[in-house]
Amino acid sequence: MLLPTSGGMMARSRISVLVAALCVAVLPLLDAPPAAVAQTKQSAAPPATPGKSKGHRLVLQVNTNEPAVMNLALNNAVNVEQHYKGIGEPVQIEIVTFGPGLNMLRDDTSPVKERIKSLAATSRSISFSACDNTRANMSRVEQKEIPLVSQATVVSSGVVRIMELQEQGWSYVRP
Repeated sequence: MLLPTSGGMMARSRISVLVAALCVAVLPLLDAPPAAVAQTKQSAAPPATPGKSKGHRLVLQVNTNEPAVMNLALNNAVNVEQHYKGIGEPVQIEIVTFGPGLNMLRDDTSPVKERIKSLAATSRSISFSACDNTRANMSRVEQKEIPLVSQATVVSSGVVRIMELQEQGWSYVRP
C-alpha cells in the first residue's frame, strides 16, 4: 500500500498512466478475431451442398418384424423421393434390413412384398438390401433356405452396410 507522500502520489500516477495505456492497447484487440481463428476460417472449405455433386443419399434401417415400421420406412422412402424429384434434384435411397427386419424382404413372409414389387417397378431411386448374416442364422434356425424377394440385394452384414454408407456421407434414418 502506498502512503500519501509526494513519492507515493507519483507512483499512483504512473500506475494510472500505465493502466490507461494498457487499456488503449488491448481494447482494439477485443474486437478483432484471434489470428488462428481468422486463418482457419479463411482456409476452411465451404460446407458441401447436398444437391450439387452426388445428390441426396438416404439409408433407412429396418430391424424389426413390425409391418407398421416396414410401411413407415417405405412411406419415408417414397416421400423423400417425391420431394427431391419435385425440385429437380437427384436422390438415392437404400432400405437396409437385418435381424427381425429381414422379414420385410423375405419372399415367404413379407407383409409388404407387393408394395416393394410395385415400388421397384416405378422407382430407380429406391433399393433394398438384405443382411446375409441374418439370412444364414434364420436358415440354421428354420432348417431351410430363406427365399428373398427378387428386388433384394444381399449384403454380407446389414449393420456394416449402414456404417459404410454413413462413412460415404449418406444420411441415416431409423423409422
